Amino acid sequence: MNESVEIYTDGACKGNPGPGGYGVVLLAGGRRRELSGGFLKTTNNRMELLACIEGLRSLKRPCDVVLTSDSKYVVDAITKGWAKRWRSKGWNLSPSKPAKNTDLWALLLDLCEEHRVSFHWVKGHNNHPENERCDALAVAASQGQELPADLAFESTASSIGFFPGFE
Repeated sequence: MNESVEIYTDGACKGNPGPGGYGVVLLAGGRRRELSGGFLKTTNNRMELLACIEGLRSLKRPCDVVLTSDSKYVVDAITKGWAKRWRSKGWNLSPSKPAKNTDLWALLLDLCEEHRVSFHWVKGHNNHPENERCDALAVAASQGQELPADLAFESTASSIGFFPGFE
């Protein structure tokens, strides 16, 4: 029988793109663990995805996971099968429109195959204690000193002629 784990996640970004961070709270068997990290220039959606990835990646063996996020982008793409469809179409939304954040979607889908994951959406900034804690962790991480570069984002943004404000 797999261990049951609750994972709460959130991402934050000032400027979008701009400095960003993610926050994760893991709860299992009376234990609690918090994770966070940030990047110098990234997007909110990348941080939302990375929070899920880092939460799942921290698990040492296959688990039954309830993952709660305030990101409709993440929750809908997984629960409605969009991310799997993007992958099956070579990471394209349509023949002329590539999907974004494919590096992170690939990691998340792979991790979801290692664990039994149920994604749930919660409204952000609505006094949900664990979501509020994840938000605080993400914001604090985004304000860190000497944040590393999100190299995958920066190389993709420069290769497609990235325009600020669009993701």
